[in-house]
Amino acid sequence: MSDSSPATPTQDLPWHDAAAQGQLDPDFPVGVDIHGHKLGLFLLDGEVHALEDICPHSYALLSQGFQEDGVIECPLHAARFDIATGKCLVAVGQRDLQRFPVRIADGRVQVQIPIVKAAV
Repeated sequence: MSDSSPATPTQDLPWHDAAAQGQLDPDFPVGVDIHGHKLGLFLLDGEVHALEDICPHSYALLSQGFQEDGVIECPLHAARFDIATGKCLVAVGQRDLQRFPVRIADGRVQVQIPIVKAAV
């Protein structure tokens, strides 16, 4: 299992509006789609984390899984991932999750994610 991507902001990447801060609940993740990127937003100890939302093992939305004690569990095959780091905690998960930088601006959760523009 590889190391998860760091969630460090990058100056050359844009910030994208993802959700209202008030939508987040420590027991229920929020799934969002930002320009075709499916992300899960997780509230953990007052901090928002953004992780890729599709389980690497099988197509399942982690935001529809079970969040408990800082871990998200895939609703299909019980793959488990650490919310703060994206680290895969059981072999069935196959690899760590990609993390994305998050900030709160004017009560909105914003995520920094690269957007690939289609060729014209």
